[in-house]
Amino acid sequence: MLILGIESTCDETGVAVVEDGVKIRSNFIASSVSKLAKYGGVVPEVVARDQVKFIIPLIEEALSGIDRDKIDAIAVSYGPGLVGSLLIGVETAKTLAVAWKKPLIPVNHLKAHIYSNWLDSNSMHEIGSFESKARNSKKPQFPLVALIVSGGHTDLVLMKDHGDFKLLGSTLDDAAGEAFDKVARVLGLGFPGGPEIEQLALRFAQGKPISKKSALSLPRSMMNSNDFNFSFSGIKTAVANFVHGSQLTIHGKSVIAFEFQEAVCDVLVSKTIRAAKKFVANSIVVGGGVSANSRLREMLIEKSTTFDVNVFFPPKNLSVDNGAMIAAAAFFEKKFSDPLKTVANPLLHF
Repeated sequence: MLILGIESTCDETGVAVVEDGVKIRSNFIASSVSKLAKYGGVVPEVVARDQVKFIIPLIEEALSGIDRDKIDAIAVSYGPGLVGSLLIGVETAKTLAVAWKKPLIPVNHLKAHIYSNWLDSNSMHEIGSFESKARNSKKPQFPLVALIVSGGHTDLVLMKDHGDFKLLGSTLDDAAGEAFDKVARVLGLGFPGGPEIEQLALRFAQGKPISKKSALSLPRSMMNSNDFNFSFSGIKTAVANFVHGSQLTIHGKSVIAFEFQEAVCDVLVSKTIRAAKKFVANSIVVGGGVSANSRLREMLIEKSTTFDVNVFFPPKNLSVDNGAMIAAAAFFEKKFSDPLKTVANPLLHF
């Protein structure tokens, strides 16, 4: 089954063709991130205007060399996200579904991040490969615990089968990715903040044992709470208070970046491992932009060795929003919808 997947929830526009939910036949992404750097964050109107320009050329590229008549369905992320961006993807997908007489499958963007772990990394050479310690030849096995960690969401989900999702916990305030971006801004770094923080943290950690402690200690909010919720606003405020009025050297910034990254990853890993143990999960899967963070990957793989569970991460370039994960989720769920009754839902959750 060939599915054309369209993604436009935030600042990326992605279009892909995926076969049987796993084999990527084409995958193209356009981003406004370089334009957003001067603003230090996402400007909804800017990204929506870019998406109007991007989406048709991306569809044409994704279908290059693929017979349009062979496409079995069109999938689109219909939420959550920025309403202006969502409308561009949703209305385009609806139009194609009607014009081409193809079934339409609306997809929950958060669930799609989970399904990025089913995509075959070897189906296209430019996709890259998984870390050998994090994956083997198998796909994730149910029941599994999924950590979705991005700029807008931090969620823990129990998944007992395809389409069977139970939300275990979410952030009560800032998402982890949002905290990365805001701390990067406080430190005078670029946007997006995640890669900038990771590079600075690596600068401090190089040549030191991974257990090396910095002189700064930041809070691990809710790490030991009796639930699976998260909170990252406190650590963001702690960094802002520490930096206020200071003239930081590059070394000082690297110390803060290191400790901030350690604190956030400590909380994410601790709660994910605890959920996997409680629900006797066979697998842990991670998705979303922050899943590209190398320290998060390292810590979660290390902690998972204490019990029998496989950890799955998508290739780093499938951690960002992309059309392939939308098509994969559509294949496994197959929740068809009348195009004329499908609407964008910016507040969609599980």
